[in-house]
Amino acid sequence: MSVRNNGSYHHGDLHNALRLSASAILEEEGLSALSLRAVARRAGVSHAAPYRHFPNHESLLAELAVDGFSELRTRIAEAGAGHGTQSDRVAAIGAAYMRFAAQKPALTRLMFGAQLPNRTEFPALTEAADTLGAEIGKALSDAVLGMAAWGAVHGLAMLVLENVIDLGQRQSGREVLPSRAEILLRSMFSLGADGRVGN
Repeated sequence: MSVRNNGSYHHGDLHNALRLSASAILEEEGLSALSLRAVARRAGVSHAAPYRHFPNHESLLAELAVDGFSELRTRIAEAGAGHGTQSDRVAAIGAAYMRFAAQKPALTRLMFGAQLPNRTEFPALTEAADTLGAEIGKALSDAVLGMAAWGAVHGLAMLVLENVIDLGQRQSGREVLPSRAEILLRSMFSLGADGRVGN
């Protein structure tokens, strides 16, 4: 693929160029600005070009969400691979999750929000979400604990992104969120006598 300095598509992998353009619009301008026409304009191709790869707007959104789940799963796997107690791994996974949400708030909202009402029509999207949950459970060696940890950190992330609660981001910026999430999750998932997360 080749992309001109102004970000427009020149030749090569049109599909990837469209995805990159869509991702940039999503984070820079928000979901309301993300249309197939806008993606084509940013990629420097005709308005009809995106329809060769994305039959409609929702199919583009679904692919972006799948990419997001894949990236988040990779981050979770890396965070959970470190040694330490379950509590350490819960905290590390929570920090990684919050870091992703802080860096890519629009994508996070898209992945989990109502902008994709027909999720079941996109098997890859359903599989990507299921795989993320499984990865968290695998990292913690406990599927039930993984679901609880996922619910906790995701709820925390969404409350922060919607400015319902303030973990210091309003004054210090979103960079503080991973460490704040780590502290909270350590408190929520305290260790039992055997060194594992207790009830």
